[in-house]
Order: sequence, then structure tokens, then C-alpha cells
Amino acid sequence: MGIEVREMLAKKILTDAKGYLDVGFTHTLNPYSGCAFSCKYCYVREMPIQQFKEIPWGKWLEIKTNAAENYRQEIMKLRKKNNPVNIFMSSATDPYQPIERKTNITRGILEEMIEIPPDFLQIQTRGSLITRDIDLLVTLKEKCDVLVSMTIETDREDIKQIFAPFAPGIKLRIKALKEVHDAGIPTQASISPVLPFTPDFPKVLDGIVDHIWIDTLNIGDGLMGKRSERLGMPDLFEEYGLQKWYRKDLHLMVAKHFKKYFPSDRIRISKHDAFPR
Repeated sequence: MGIEVREMLAKKILTDAKGYLDVGFTHTLNPYSGCAFSCKYCYVREMPIQQFKEIPWGKWLEIKTNAAENYRQEIMKLRKKNNPVNIFMSSATDPYQPIERKTNITRGILEEMIEIPPDFLQIQTRGSLITRDIDLLVTLKEKCDVLVSMTIETDREDIKQIFAPFAPGIKLRIKALKEVHDAGIPTQASISPVLPFTPDFPKVLDGIVDHIWIDTLNIGDGLMGKRSERLGMPDLFEEYGLQKWYRKDLHLMVAKHFKKYFPSDRIRISKHDAFPR
């Protein structure tokens, strides 16, 4: 899959958290614009960052070459004001998509964070490349609260291929999450959005996550399912005979199933106006 890649100088790297992230988080941080994983359900496809592009989502990528430098400058200003800094990385891209292996933009940001840490950092990714940076995360964990949240929408590789064919395999993600967890870094499995899975899904995550995050296409797209509808998700579910998985109370059913295996206080359920995907 060919992708148009260009370098850019970002004006800012920390953006005020708004909408569904404006609960607990003060800022979002996106090392890139665009995303090579190109998941079919991704709500960013329906946001202005994509709607004003002539190139389809997943076909373009912008590298913020000054991201680490910007982080240092911006957090120094925030620290002078004694403002809390709770960062969600990332809300509109993946910090560990394939090009990160070469560019080291995300790694550079983590190196700066070790020098001037935020109060809290949540890394949201589906990239197994995160294991490369375990050394930095272990060090950073001694200076601030860190949570690595791996998107694992299903335990079925065939389902992953339908909805996110260019994203890393499920087994790779689970292996990566286990490595992070074994290194003593707090972990979360983000079932976001919920895709059809086997009854044994909770067992797959047992022992490698501290929290489970449950989100659905009807809640997590920011418009109560309207963006997902515009992206054709109901039709895609129907095409593969998965209609029973496209329902507004799906998060409650999934939570009930996972509570058979995990304590209730380790399971977080998405709400329209609370916490992240």
C-alpha cells in the first residue's frame, strides 16, 4: 500500500484535551498526522483533519520532526505555571505505526519526558513496536504515572483482517503487551471498538493487563454512532453476518462477560462524555 509521506514542523505538539478526553486528561499529543494502519472503523476518517484532504485516510502521513523539541518548550512553560500535565498519546494517530521504526519521533518524545516528565502519560497504540521503548518506559515510570493501553478489539485474527487489515496481528499485540506488563509497567487492554470475539477472549488477557477498557462503535466515535454509520460500519457487519454484534448495549454485554474473569474495579466502560478510547 503506497503512502504519501512528508516531513513537517508542527506549531505545537501539546493540544488541550477536549470532548471525550476532557476527563482526567489535560493534553493530547500526536507525533504524526495520518495513520498507516488505516482501520476501516477509525472515527478520525470523519474528522476535519481528513475531510479537508484529497488523499484518502491511510494513504498519507505527516512526520512532526520537531515534536520532541516542541514538547520540551511547551512543558517548561506549563511547569512554570504549575499546571497539571496529563497526556493522552495519541488521539488521532498511532505513535507506534511502522514509520516510527525509522523516524524515532515517539522515542525522542519519551526521552524528553524523562528529562521533564508529565504528571501522567497514557500511551494508546496497537503497535507492537512499543516493546522497543520498554527501557525508556521503565525509567519514565519512576518519574510519573504511566499506562500503556494496547488496542485489542478482538481475539480473532479473521475479524481483525476484515476491519483492520493493515494493523499488527492480534497475537503480536498480545505478545507486546505481555512484555510491557512483565517489565513492571501498568497495562490496559483497550477493546475499542468491540469487534466479534470468542468466549475465551478474557482468558487471553488474564495476567497481562491491569485494566480492561470497553468501547463500542456506537459510543466511542464521539457522535453516538453517527460517524460509524457514515463510515458504513452497519453494512460491513451485515456483509459478514455479524449484525448481532452491532447493538447499542454491546458494551454492557461485554462488560458482564469480562466480569466473570476480572474484578469489576479493573473494568472500565466507555461513556459518551468520559475517558478515552
